[in-house]
Amino acid sequence: MRIDKPRVAPLAESELGDEHRAMLGDRFRSGKILNIFRTLIKAPRAYKAFMWWGGYILSDHNDLPAREREMIILRTGFNWKAGYEWAQHVRIGKDCGLTDEEIERIKAGPDAAGWTPLEQAMLQATDELTAGGHVSDATWDALGDLTEKQRMDLIMTVGQYTQVSMMLNSFGVQLDDDLVLDHDLKA
Repeated sequence: MRIDKPRVAPLAESELGDEHRAMLGDRFRSGKILNIFRTLIKAPRAYKAFMWWGGYILSDHNDLPAREREMIILRTGFNWKAGYEWAQHVRIGKDCGLTDEEIERIKAGPDAAGWTPLEQAMLQATDELTAGGHVSDATWDALGDLTEKQRMDLIMTVGQYTQVSMMLNSFGVQLDDDLVLDHDLKA
C-alpha cells in the first residue's frame, strides 16, 4: 500500500443514503460494500460512468478469456504497486483459473519461466503500456494469435486498471477486512 490511511474516506454505513444505495444496485443489497465503491460513490456521476466502463472490461463483451484478462489486471496492479487492486484480483484470478504459482509468477513478469509465448507477449504488452503507454511493434507482432478485438481489449483493460490503480493509490483506499496485503506490495 502506498499510504496507510485514506485521503478520501469511504462512506460509512450510516452515511449511505437511499440515493447511494440505489446507485450501488442489487449487487450490494445483501452483500458487503467494498471500500473502493464506498469511496468512488462520493463522486456519483463519475461512479456511474466508472461502473459502466468497468462492467464492460469484466464482462463477456471483453473478448479476452477471463484467466488471461486477470493475468493482465494483476500485472497492471503489481506494476503500479496497487495493493488493494492486487488483493482483490488475486481472489478473482483464482476464480478464473489462475494458480497460486502463476499468481506469484505474474509478479516476476513476462521473462519468468513457464509462460506460453502468447502469455509472455500479453504480459510484455502490459509492461510496455504501464511503463511507456505504447506497445512496441515486436510485442504487437507477438500478440498475433489474438484477434484485433482481443488486442484492443488487452490495451483497454490495462488502461482501465491503470486508472483504477492510480485512484486507489492516490485516494488511499485501504484493504477490506477480508483481504491481506501482499508482502511484495508493502511500502
